[in-house]
Amino acid sequence: MTSKLTRRTFVRSAAAVALASAAEGGTSATTGASAQSAKGPLVYLDYDQPALDAAYDQSVWAPNVDRVRAQRGAAIEAALSRLGEPERLPYGPTEFERLDLYETDRANAPIHIFIHGGAWRGGNGFGRAAHRAEVFVRSGAHFIAPDYVLVQDAEGSLFPMVEQLRRAVVWAYQNAASFGGDSNRIYLSGHSAGGHLAGVLLVTDWLKRFDVPADIVKGGLCASGMFDLFPVSLSSRREYVAFNDQMIEALSPLRHLDKLNAQVVVSYGTAESPEFQRQSREFAQALANAGKRVELLVGEGYNHFEIQETLANPLGLLGYAALEQMGLTWSLRAQ
Repeated sequence: MTSKLTRRTFVRSAAAVALASAAEGGTSATTGASAQSAKGPLVYLDYDQPALDAAYDQSVWAPNVDRVRAQRGAAIEAALSRLGEPERLPYGPTEFERLDLYETDRANAPIHIFIHGGAWRGGNGFGRAAHRAEVFVRSGAHFIAPDYVLVQDAEGSLFPMVEQLRRAVVWAYQNAASFGGDSNRIYLSGHSAGGHLAGVLLVTDWLKRFDVPADIVKGGLCASGMFDLFPVSLSSRREYVAFNDQMIEALSPLRHLDKLNAQVVVSYGTAESPEFQRQSREFAQALANAGKRVELLVGEGYNHFEIQETLANPLGLLGYAALEQMGLTWSLRAQ
């Protein structure tokens, strides 16, 4: 990886997709386009208020979301039946700070921390990442899926969840030896709101804030995330997030690239909302312009909900990229 932005485009295929299914009854782009007709006064770029709201509401662009979620549920149950239940461990003092730990059988193995999405207001739950964990466990990595306080339980603030997730990373670093992990090989991934949170973690000043190595995180995968909160704060998400200038500045990864020490993969699907596509492209380009190690992965034909399921597939867009970043290859061997 170099500071020059590299772009890889992945076309969806049977080999690369395990769980995602194509949208029926027309394309999601057509669905989204209908939401942007008959413009009113512009609010941001070329968006009026309804269009901007739609650009940060992925359900507008994914008519098959219920089907993808049903497939995900079945995949989780199947993975749990093969892996067994994870260890449920506390990583901080509050009731929300619990994580699922899936252990591999390799000694001194790298650690992958997955940050779930859910618009900052959903996604917690025991075992919900099992289908993603299986790819890493069978490839020789420990997999950690932390829960965190949701925005509605934090009076609309995103700061508490960020601080909790920072503690989760430090917990993994400090406790790696207890479960056979390598504290010098910690990697992150996140999707959607989790992609935003992963970005915030990547630009954390770890040495100053926690007295741990500045490069505690060696690599990150930010999928379909938001990296500048200003336009998000103008959308309907302001109805449940108490955005203010301090939050927008502090929690916009795009504004703190000087603190980034890890190699980054940024990804989005071409059937996602236009704002999630734009935010990912501009974040990747800003990283390249800043001389950071970055690669942009574009999933041709994937919507927001489909693309995240490729992390549960070792040959999928995100699964392959995450394993490649960690220097791992997938194996079917029994655990």
